[in-house]
Amino acid sequence: MMDQDVIVRSEGACGRLTLNRPRALHALTLGMCREIIAALLAWKADPAIAAVTIDHAGERGFCAGGDIRLLYESLRSGGNALDFFRTEYRMNQLLFSFAKPVVCFMDGIVMGGGAGLATPCRYRVATEATIFAMPETGIGLFPDVGGGRFLSHLPGYTGEWLALTGARLNGADCLAVGLATHYLPREALDDVKRKIAKSPSSIETILSEASIAPHEASIKKPRGEIDRLFAGDRVEDIVAALKADVSPWAAQQLAEIKKKSPRSCKVALRQLAEGRKLAQFSDNMRMEYRIVSRLLAKPDFREGVRAFIIDKDNCPHWSPPRFEDVMDDEIDAIFAPLPEDQEWTPLGEAKHGQL
Repeated sequence: MMDQDVIVRSEGACGRLTLNRPRALHALTLGMCREIIAALLAWKADPAIAAVTIDHAGERGFCAGGDIRLLYESLRSGGNALDFFRTEYRMNQLLFSFAKPVVCFMDGIVMGGGAGLATPCRYRVATEATIFAMPETGIGLFPDVGGGRFLSHLPGYTGEWLALTGARLNGADCLAVGLATHYLPREALDDVKRKIAKSPSSIETILSEASIAPHEASIKKPRGEIDRLFAGDRVEDIVAALKADVSPWAAQQLAEIKKKSPRSCKVALRQLAEGRKLAQFSDNMRMEYRIVSRLLAKPDFREGVRAFIIDKDNCPHWSPPRFEDVMDDEIDAIFAPLPEDQEWTPLGEAKHGQL
């Protein structure tokens, strides 16, 4: 069992999912998403299971996202990388709509697809080791896996800041902005997991009793600047506001945005604006599937992975290279509906029995 990428088992009335690819920082594969879906569906129908926990093996981190290298290689070989996103988004939707309580232990690195596993869960536990980020605009993608919903619902313009800069939050920050529901010391996690497995009906009490007050959240200091400088409707407006500000903090944010794919930044800003209007999580996932199906056909994803993961020269050549060269009609086309037989659907509406 320890050789499996996802360890699936039950303890008492609790179903347990443990990500188990420590060398890859538990990066998600298509097979892992399918295993998680299968386990959740089985526990959903099992009256003996009252709750579910999600954690990771080893010490390095919860989940660094989807396995980008595998997706890159699939695209280069002519494979259908969309199978992964279709399935991952169905996993996200299943977690969001899961009737039984799910506890995710956001210990260590929580990025991209890891956030997609964590944010739909009813209970999200951060620790002093938590590092949360959505860095996708830096590799030519966008903050998907529900980012259009959870980022757009963060206080003020925090979501825009995270999406455009790839900034990292610590555990105290996650609690302060609502990405985490509880903050626990890392050393308490094993005991808490044992207690939940023994008494899943007492999750709220168990987590509350083990919670501690974190140090002051680092995000509190720049919150005013975030809301003032990242409120623009266009990326060009945000860039102009950052350029006009004389503070070192603004200069740092501007430097980060300039590293990102211009197309991806414009997509992310539009994604969050649209996400605020969508009442259903499934509508958001349908939107994100439309986006990813178009962006995978653009050159920036492959160029971003080449620059940061394959060749590691950290010098991507974005196409187009400037924000002003990304036209509104191209962004409109990226968000446009797909042909009906290609649209994303939740599991209950899955066509051809696909996961």
